[in-house]
Amino acid sequence: MSEKRSHEFVESDSEEEKGIFRKKAIWKVKDHDQRLIIVLEKANLETIKTKKDHELFNSEDHIRLLKKWESQGIGCRPDIVHQCLLMLFDSPLNRAGLLQVYIHTEKNALIEINPQTRIPRTFKRFAALMVQLLFKFKIRSSDGTHKLMQMIKNPITDHLPANCKKICMSFSAEKCLNPRKLVPQHDPIVIVVGAMAHGQVDVNYTDETVAISQYPLSAALTCSKLCSAFEEVWGIH
Repeated sequence: MSEKRSHEFVESDSEEEKGIFRKKAIWKVKDHDQRLIIVLEKANLETIKTKKDHELFNSEDHIRLLKKWESQGIGCRPDIVHQCLLMLFDSPLNRAGLLQVYIHTEKNALIEINPQTRIPRTFKRFAALMVQLLFKFKIRSSDGTHKLMQMIKNPITDHLPANCKKICMSFSAEKCLNPRKLVPQHDPIVIVVGAMAHGQVDVNYTDETVAISQYPLSAALTCSKLCSAFEEVWGIH
């Protein structure tokens, strides 16, 4: 079993946090480690300045600004990312130490999350945490001993195991597979899931695009089905 998870987050104003994003990974995946690596692509994580403070732009709290921002192509559904993270980090696959998650935002910010992180249960706390991360570039545990989240340098391929298979999820893909058929026996694999409400993921680092259902699935449900398939094949209960 993995060590006890951190339950709180703290701010830090260190010079390291104010500087350039660090390239060093929180959790290094070896080239042949058995692991599912999820990349949440096109995530809507954007801050907005209000009369009170900076907030995470979302369709519930900033409805008056929706038309202006949507006309500029800016998404307003950070709740999709929150739902995905809750599902992923609560999964037995993550508790077994076989899951790694990255977030790539539509504004090209790349975020790495420590598998030990406990995702806030409410969207309000999650939104506050994301604002802190986007401004501080890093989140540490309450005791300061663990780096829970950090913004890292692009491209994402610099942080993935060499020569591992990379698959993009898309409902419009010609190939529809049972998710269990995606599971390798021993090697790591990267699966890209779109974390936005509309549109398609368009990335140039995947080997193929597949669907895992004949019906459109939410990002969170896609993550759930993937984790369940990997748990079943890898014998995690």
